[in-house]
Amino acid sequence: MSWRDLLAAAPEVRVLPWTGGRALADRGRAWTIEGDLPEEHGWHAFELLGARRARWKVADLADPAWEEGRETIRGYLVGDRLVPDGAAVEPDPERLVAQTVPVRLVEPGQERFARAVAARDEGGPWIWLRPEFPLGPELEVTTAFEDHAHDLSAIRGVTPALLLAFRFAVDQRDHAEARRIELRNRREAEEARRRVEERFGDGRDRRRLASVDFRAAAEAALALSGAELLDERDAPVAGEKVVRWRYRGRRFECVVDRVTMRIVDAGICLQDDETGERGDTSFTLESLPGVVEEAMRDGVLVVFRHVEWR
Repeated sequence: MSWRDLLAAAPEVRVLPWTGGRALADRGRAWTIEGDLPEEHGWHAFELLGARRARWKVADLADPAWEEGRETIRGYLVGDRLVPDGAAVEPDPERLVAQTVPVRLVEPGQERFARAVAARDEGGPWIWLRPEFPLGPELEVTTAFEDHAHDLSAIRGVTPALLLAFRFAVDQRDHAEARRIELRNRREAEEARRRVEERFGDGRDRRRLASVDFRAAAEAALALSGAELLDERDAPVAGEKVVRWRYRGRRFECVVDRVTMRIVDAGICLQDDETGERGDTSFTLESLPGVVEEAMRDGVLVVFRHVEWR
């Protein structure tokens, strides 16, 4: 066997970010993935089978050299969106999402108001690369957020991008608190109804009410839409559960009422752009994957709870 035969027998392998579908691109070249697709979005090794075909091999670590020669952007993370440096502050709060760019493969565990670097191929999605060093006022802004402040005028050095990130986080927190109050009122009404059922219902009804298996119920609820339950745990707020689930290769996390499985915090933006109304408590664990599907299809999915990539 000649050296040419040896080279031909060893297909090229590239480590690339994969965010769904069978199309694979890298620096102006494109391939179609044959065979199995990765289970989750992330960095994966692909075997190139010629000029236009590729095969998935295994999940891998990010390639540090992938950034070279690509368009990059820096700014502040807000969920899975980036507020670019140089952004202008617009007074309309409904324009917050429009002033950000979606970033894929954000590593879990990022600090609030973390700076980040993202890169992309021309026309491709922005890919999270690494954290960026803070500029100075981030710690004070974080303290202001934790103190439930709504104004940053007393903090020096706050850039328009950081101010937008702060407003986005405050807006999400305020609406989450309002949703909790609304759900608490609903829960009290449902508990009153349940007491009537327990008093006047038969023994079979009481046993059904008493033998609730939350994990099994959550698994069945998600399975209706083809989603998969990954984990569930008690939330810090009594009567609520944190549910981690996977749908179409992406991981999500939400908070639900443990009895009704109504959504408390969807982990994604559910605001109507026309009315400004938040829709979290209008949905249940059964219907949430359908909402995600529609948002992904329309390109408007905004994720607030990072659980996508490890």
